[in-house]
Amino acid sequence: MAGPLSRLGRARAQDRRIAGVRIGAQTYSFRSMSLDETIPAMGRLGLGWCELWQGQVEAADVIGNVDLPDTASRQERSAARRTRLRDWRLSVPLDHFRDIRRRFDAAGVTLTAYNLSFQHDFTDEEIDRGFEMAKALGVDVITASSPVSIAGRLDPFAQRHEVTVGFHNHSRIADDEFAAPDSFEDALRGRSNRLAINLDIGHFTGAGFDALAYLDQHHARVVSLHLKDKTREGDRDVPWGEGDTPIVEVLRRLRDRRWDIPAHIEYEYRGEDAVTEIARCFDYCRRALAG
Repeated sequence: MAGPLSRLGRARAQDRRIAGVRIGAQTYSFRSMSLDETIPAMGRLGLGWCELWQGQVEAADVIGNVDLPDTASRQERSAARRTRLRDWRLSVPLDHFRDIRRRFDAAGVTLTAYNLSFQHDFTDEEIDRGFEMAKALGVDVITASSPVSIAGRLDPFAQRHEVTVGFHNHSRIADDEFAAPDSFEDALRGRSNRLAINLDIGHFTGAGFDALAYLDQHHARVVSLHLKDKTREGDRDVPWGEGDTPIVEVLRRLRDRRWDIPAHIEYEYRGEDAVTEIARCFDYCRRALAG
C-alpha cells in the first residue's frame, strides 16, 4: 500500500511546482503545532515539499517525562532527558518513520530531508540510527545544525548509507559554527560529496554575506535552501520584503537556471499564527516567480 501512496503523493507534489521550482516548508515553521496538525495544514496551503524538523518527531510526549526527585539539579535533569532521548532514538521502530512518510504522501506533500542535528554527544550507534531514520522516511538527505568539527566523523556514515548531510548555517560567527563561507569550506574540503550545504539565505545575509553570489558559486553542493528575510544591520528577522535577503533573486535564479534545489520557507519573524504567516510567505514566493 505504501508504494501507491508514495507515487500519488509525488505526482501531486510535481503539480505544485511553481515555474519549475520546488517550494516547501521546514516544519520548524509550524513549531507551535503538533505534527498531526502540521501535515494537513501543509496540504491545505498547497505546499508540495517538506523538510521535517526533528523537534516534531521527538516530541516531549513521545520521549516521556523524566522521573527524578524534586531535589535533582538542572544538570541532572538535562542529563536524564538526554539519556531518555538517546534510548528512544535507538529503540523506536522504524515503522514509526515509515508511517510519517505515508501521512505526508497522503496529504500530497513530499519529504525532501530529515532535519537531525548531530552533536558531539551522539554515540556512533545514535548517528547510525539517524541515517536509518532518514531512509525509513524515504529521503536521501539529512540537514543538520551541527558543529563544523563533526563533519569528518559523519562522512563515513553518510557514504555507507548513501545519504547526504547538508550542513545548516546560522548568522552568529563563532568557532566551530557554520556561518561564514569558510566554515563550509572547512567542513567539505577533502571529504566526499555526501557532505553538502543547507544554505539558509536569511542567516547568511544577517551574517553580512551575499547569499546570491554564494549560491551562484556553490549551487552544485547545495541540497536545500531555507528562505527567511533578515536585515543585514542588526541581524533581525522581519516580514518578507522588509529585510535585505535576496529571496526574489534566489528564487528566480532557481527558475531561470533550472537548479532543482528545494527551497523551504522557514517562518521566524513575529506575526500572526503560523499558518497565516506561512501562507503569506508562500504567496510572496509565487509572486516572485511570476515576475
